[in-house]
Amino acid sequence: MTKQRISVLVVDDEAPARANVVSLLEGDSEFVVVGEARDGKEAIDMVHALRPDIMVLDVQMPECDGFDVIEALPANESPAVIFVTAFDDFAVRAFETNAVDYLVKPFSEARLRAALERARERLGQDAKASFDALVHQVRSGATDYLLRLAVPDGEATRLLDVDQVDWIEAVDYYARIHSADATHLLKSSLTRLESQLDPSRFVRIHRSTIVNLDRIDRLAPWRGGSYAVLLQDGTRLTLSRRRRSALEAALGQAI
Repeated sequence: MTKQRISVLVVDDEAPARANVVSLLEGDSEFVVVGEARDGKEAIDMVHALRPDIMVLDVQMPECDGFDVIEALPANESPAVIFVTAFDDFAVRAFETNAVDYLVKPFSEARLRAALERARERLGQDAKASFDALVHQVRSGATDYLLRLAVPDGEATRLLDVDQVDWIEAVDYYARIHSADATHLLKSSLTRLESQLDPSRFVRIHRSTIVNLDRIDRLAPWRGGSYAVLLQDGTRLTLSRRRRSALEAALGQAI
């Protein structure tokens, strides 16, 4: 018996972007592109008509964007969704917890296939509920702080829970994320990350350092009125004098 191929709908307002996905899947024995939509409204009509298993959906489209498409689909017609973004900050922040996966343009064939595999695993599950919750959170502004960081991992993107972050340091125009098992270089300024992280959990203790309060073991006086911040794994960081009040406020007591 011939195995039924998994149907894919490609949605993007840019023809070259649609063509790229179609090209990467040409001749595939498992996935087949059953339609291409040029905008959100056309995508909704095609989902109704074609009932695709998976939808590769661009986030930002005129008039009817990716959010609108998800909101418009009834639960029994909602396919597994892979979001596509040109690394828009808002999209990354929104989709890092609940999306099946998201692709950052330009992406490789290997990255697309990894996303499709994740989406295939989601087939048959009720993904609609989690997307509805996500849309509600973002639309209402309820998602105040990052729950995960999207960090590069080869050609893929790893979603790192902020609970796993020990501390963060500025490296030129990047931020180096330190966790127990690895370090990750993220293209972001420290100031931007500081605004996205929960200040009750993460505090900037130096112009080049943010620390997870849960990782602090003890504080010790250091040179010139600054303090040494010793983490549980033995890492020694510096608390500058001008950042001392911020740490005291987060700790709820004077140092």
